[in-house]
Amino acid sequence: MPMKAAIYYGDHDVRVADVPTPVRGEGEALIKVLRSGMCGTDATEWKAGPIIFPIGHEHPVSHHSGPMILGHEFVGEIVEAGPDSRFAVGDLVASGAGISCGHCARCLEGRTNLCLKYYTLGLNIDGGMAEYVSCPERALVEIPAGLSLDRAGLAQPLAVGLHAARRSGATDGDTVVIIGAGAIGSFVLAGVTALAEVDVSVIDFPGTRLERALRLGATRVIPAGPDARAAVLGAVGPRGADVVIEASGAPGQLNNAISLVRNGGTILQVGLPSAQQPVDIHALVMREITVRTTLAHVCGDDLGPALDVLATTNIGTELLEGVLPLDDLAAQLERLATGKLEGKVLFDPGASTQTDSTKTVMEK
Repeated sequence: MPMKAAIYYGDHDVRVADVPTPVRGEGEALIKVLRSGMCGTDATEWKAGPIIFPIGHEHPVSHHSGPMILGHEFVGEIVEAGPDSRFAVGDLVASGAGISCGHCARCLEGRTNLCLKYYTLGLNIDGGMAEYVSCPERALVEIPAGLSLDRAGLAQPLAVGLHAARRSGATDGDTVVIIGAGAIGSFVLAGVTALAEVDVSVIDFPGTRLERALRLGATRVIPAGPDARAAVLGAVGPRGADVVIEASGAPGQLNNAISLVRNGGTILQVGLPSAQQPVDIHALVMREITVRTTLAHVCGDDLGPALDVLATTNIGTELLEGVLPLDDLAAQLERLATGKLEGKVLFDPGASTQTDSTKTVMEK
């Protein structure tokens, strides 16, 4: 039986076409996709082609050369499951999309996102930007009763934010600075405030992003510019913040983070710059600053809690711009790649035209 799917061929080449419906594999569930999202990785590869970082993995952590069905942020309904499945037909589930082996050294440490055999649906193999997808059950979590599909569709990127928040080490009473209030910075902000009682300053250019950050729980917002450092230190104290999270990926922002963190403090690098950046190693060493990084999420630790946060906060309403038909994907990838998309857009693979598309989350 054919299904509609968004297929990635290369830079500026994503086509919606009919392809065969996947066959459920062993240990997998066949899912009717009800919402599917896109992220910065999809937009970057739409703009410039596949990004491949094979070091330390048996599989590259991004696209093969295509063609391949996109989609690593999706939720849907179980339509077929194995005889010993923990799910039943009709269950609504969210997918973490990142698949780990469960047996290697990193998996046994609980760091499944660093599995030596790690692969991701929609980045390495066919994903969920389609009417149906077959997904390993170990990457699925049931959606809590009463949580709308629109909100649940943000679970995977929020899980990334929660993982970043855990990696930052922020604890009750800390002063935290987040550089960048775009989608990923907003998910990290939601993660930090969900995990600890902290004082959070958010830096970005004046406008809707900072206004949204206040609604999402920032203690204060600070306009980016030459006066930002003085404003931050005036708020958190002249010694600097306990934790600085760099979520913009903009040039020079890791050094900016160094200038804002206290001696012995922690910097978490989330954003990915488009080119190599100079770093003030002297300051890092002489001030004994800890620099951490974060990658994806740990499904077992982060996906379920992300659904809980979505059920109890307003982040879904704040970040979701709307739900569109799959035919609009290329236009939205272009918006995201050129910085014209402030929040998140989800797609309903079952909607064929704009008029068939579901309502936005604001209308639900």
